[in-house]
Amino acid sequence: MSYRIKALLALGLVVGVSACASAPEPEEIIIIEPAPIVAEPVYNKYS
Repeated sequence: MSYRIKALLALGLVVGVSACASAPEPEEIIIIEPAPIVAEPVYNKYS
């Protein structure tokens, strides 16, 4: 094979390995449950 073909194959191999190695890690998903809704007591000062 010619020098150019070997160089292109080597470059493609390096690019492929670097693309796979730098893959970002998946983010963790955190689900927070909301606090329960509680009705406040009602005070009537005239009753």
